[in-house]
Amino acid sequence: MSGVRAGRVLVVDDEVTLARVVERYLRKFGLEVSVCHDGAEAVEAVRAFAPDVLVLDLGLPGLDGIEVCRQVRTFSDCHILMLTARDDELDKVVGLSVGADDYMTKPFSQRELLARVQARLRRIHQLDSARAASTSSDQIITIGDLVVDRAARQVNVDGEPVSCTRIEFDLLTALMEHPLQVLTRRQLVDMIWNAEWNGDEHLVDVHIGRIRKKLGDPAAAPRFIHTARGVGYRMGDGR
Repeated sequence: MSGVRAGRVLVVDDEVTLARVVERYLRKFGLEVSVCHDGAEAVEAVRAFAPDVLVLDLGLPGLDGIEVCRQVRTFSDCHILMLTARDDELDKVVGLSVGADDYMTKPFSQRELLARVQARLRRIHQLDSARAASTSSDQIITIGDLVVDRAARQVNVDGEPVSCTRIEFDLLTALMEHPLQVLTRRQLVDMIWNAEWNGDEHLVDVHIGRIRKKLGDPAAAPRFIHTARGVGYRMGDGR
């Protein structure tokens, strides 16, 4: 796994055999992996293990993956890769709407899962390195009443703090770093999920919708994020 820091991955799946197979496979590539098999245990494991990536099955018994995701997002910005046994668009949208960052449909390729995990860890490393190399004056980006502090990973709008997941923060920052420039979904995928990622690019739309809601920035009358229909998004102050 050259060029990628070893990261922590928590695998949550009630299929015990599958979870153990995935654990062994990821460990072969130098990752630190923990496994659990139910939702309540998963929430506590995120607190204790502090994973970089949470591989979370949607169809858990009892406390399901949706509720796990919702609870985890109250205290962690780890990357959540949701697994669903059904190629159901509603499942994916609901999972993303409560804070998942990406999804894969079962059955899945272990190689593809590894690629998704590695791509995210590589992106985290790149962003951390870029922040460390920047001066303090480079860290603040302001567009209208929207202020992002890259070093502190803080967002403020109209003087009020806004809580964002890691993916939401990185997406918002990417747009703000290219003011008035239309960025395609593919460009945003390459910037945020990494160029090796090959999932559905409309994943971007769901995350942009979450960001807009948090900023109080409706698509019908945007202050900050403007839609280029059929292409992507651009950042502007609405004036």
